[in-house]
Amino acid sequence: MEIYRTIMKEAVAEQVIERSRFIAHAKPVDTREEAEEFIAEIKAGYRDATHNVPAMVIGEKSQIQWASDDGEPQGTSGAPMVQMLTKRGITNIVIVVTRYFGGIKLGTGGLVRAYTSSAQLALEEAGICGVLEMCSMEMEIDYTYLSKFQKLAGGDFEIADVQYGEKITMTIHAMTEKIETVKGMINNITSGSAVIKKEEKILAKKPLDIE
Repeated sequence: MEIYRTIMKEAVAEQVIERSRFIAHAKPVDTREEAEEFIAEIKAGYRDATHNVPAMVIGEKSQIQWASDDGEPQGTSGAPMVQMLTKRGITNIVIVVTRYFGGIKLGTGGLVRAYTSSAQLALEEAGICGVLEMCSMEMEIDYTYLSKFQKLAGGDFEIADVQYGEKITMTIHAMTEKIETVKGMINNITSGSAVIKKEEKILAKKPLDIE
C-alpha cells in the first residue's frame, strides 16, 4: 500500500530565463529540522545570489507546508512551489530555487512560471517515488533452495540480501498484503525447513513515472 509520494534522491537542476539564472535544489526529508538545515546550507552556498526561495511539504498527510518569497513579490515564488507539490501529492521534500537576476523583470506570471518550472526540473532529476509499507523477513535456508528463490524473485517478493554461512541467511521484502502468500511459498519450497529469524514492517521507495 502506498503511504505517500516523495522523491528518490537529492538533485539539482538549472535553467536560464530572460538572462536570469535559476538553480533548483531538491532533497527528500523526514522532518522540518532536516529541511531547515538544507535551506541554510543552500543559502550559505549561494550568498551572492539575488534570491534563495525555499519551499517545504512534510508529513504523510502534508501537515507541514511552508515557503518564503525571499524578497520576490509576495506569492510569486515560494507559495506556487508548495501548491505545485501538494497538487501532485508530493511530500517529505524541501526545494530551494536560487535566482541570479539577469536584468530583465519577468512580471508576476513570469515569476510564478519560472520558479515552478525550475522546481519541476529538480523533481524530474530527483525522480518521483511512492513510499510503500512492506514486510521484511530474514530467514535461514539450506543452500539447495537458494536457486529456487532466485528464480521466483521479482514476483510476490524481492531478495534484499543474501549472506553465506553454514546455511543461507536471506532477507526478502514483500508487500504486506502478499505476506501470507509468500510464507506459504517459503514453506512449499523448503518443505517447511526454513527458519524465519526476524519479521518486521518497513517503508520502501518504488520509482514512479513522472506525471
